[in-house]
Amino acid sequence: MAETEETTTGREEIGIIMLDTVFPRILGDIGNAGTFPFPVRYKIVRGASPQRVVKEADSRLLGPFLDAARSLESGGVKAIATSCGFLAMFHRELADAVDIPVFSSSLLQVPIAHAMINNRRRKVGILTASAASLTNRHFAGVGIEDIPVVVMGMEDAEEFTAAFIEGKPSLDPEKVRKEMIRAAERMAFLHPDIGALVLECTNMPPYAKAVQQVLNVPVFDVVTMVRYIHESLEREEFLRSA
Repeated sequence: MAETEETTTGREEIGIIMLDTVFPRILGDIGNAGTFPFPVRYKIVRGASPQRVVKEADSRLLGPFLDAARSLESGGVKAIATSCGFLAMFHRELADAVDIPVFSSSLLQVPIAHAMINNRRRKVGILTASAASLTNRHFAGVGIEDIPVVVMGMEDAEEFTAAFIEGKPSLDPEKVRKEMIRAAERMAFLHPDIGALVLECTNMPPYAKAVQQVLNVPVFDVVTMVRYIHESLEREEFLRSA
């Protein structure tokens, strides 16, 4: 769990820029180090609340996020991810600020999801913390503005919104799981042609399996992305001398 402004063991390949939050980071959440089978390094941007990032798209936070990226790079990580998919709006600026790869948002996986399905008959779904707040600015930031997608938000999910957006310091994971299932069921009912799903919010991966059992499609999220990044940085040696 990310409890200090910067946590490090000196062995991390992946750095993660964290929002300033108070809710518990359960296993599967990007903010819980146990989510990954390799060490990660956290850097918290103080004052960057979900409200300011998701609801307000506060451009004044760009500088602190750039500083966090540079700090992680100078600390020796080989790639950077973030703890909020809405940072897609700052993707190009973050990528230009450092000389290592930046994966600002799980939305970067939308082109992969789109390419792998029969997109004449199937669509890519995006489940997000706030559909009303996810705009073309975010899509353009990661180059997906021309990909047809179906977006559904969690605005009506009481526990999800209270904890992950409004800053409630406690969390009922079982209630969130049920809310995520209801959202998936609604998406399946309204859009039965969904062929793949991308979870925008980095707090959603603990419930990815439950969502997948409803939709029965490939599900991408920040965890799949970070694991993919790490695999690209630390390749396995297949050919060994006898």
